[in-house]
Amino acid sequence: MATESSVESVRNPRERYRAQVREEVKRHAWAQIAEAGVTTLSLNAIAKGMGMSGPALYRYFAGRDELITELIRDAYRSLADAVRAAFEAGTTAVALAAVIRAWALEDPQRYLLIYGTPVPGYHAPDEITAISNEILEVLLEVCADPADQPRTPFEVLLTMDRGWASGLPASSPTVHRALSFWTRLQGVLSLELAGHFAPMGFDAGLLLAEEVDRL
Repeated sequence: MATESSVESVRNPRERYRAQVREEVKRHAWAQIAEAGVTTLSLNAIAKGMGMSGPALYRYFAGRDELITELIRDAYRSLADAVRAAFEAGTTAVALAAVIRAWALEDPQRYLLIYGTPVPGYHAPDEITAISNEILEVLLEVCADPADQPRTPFEVLLTMDRGWASGLPASSPTVHRALSFWTRLQGVLSLELAGHFAPMGFDAGLLLAEEVDRL
């Protein structure tokens, strides 16, 4: 999950060292999260694991929330880039769902950090919402149909009130379809990553493909 290219792009030796330390801190943070969850994230424990003092580590991250924001930003940026690349390659809704599932399975902790249980006491800055909206924009494009007209009570409601997507040019049926895509995708992924499908012995990827295809 380290963004090595961002480190390499820093030319000043001091800035490069700072970027390298920040990337190492994030690697330790992901290891902590994988072991005990994000609620146990401790900068002091990370500092100890890196052979540093707690105060020294705080020169690189002002606190837990800044570190969590950096991890969430990296995760959203990675997913948004994967989704956009798939869309620009001409993906279908079913294929896009498979791309997102592959991304989630590659690193479940990364997926759970942004789509799992909210971190108590943490509030993401607006820049994080902006990155997550990039994913929504692609979903709306994939689910778009120029002939759409509101047909259900929910779609009529979306015509009147959808502040969360007010800046996105899409008909209410398209928004409805994108929301359905997202809820089916997240439902399957959440159950799969939690291990609930394992005793059933079927391919969750096939289930997801059928759920999305029915839209």
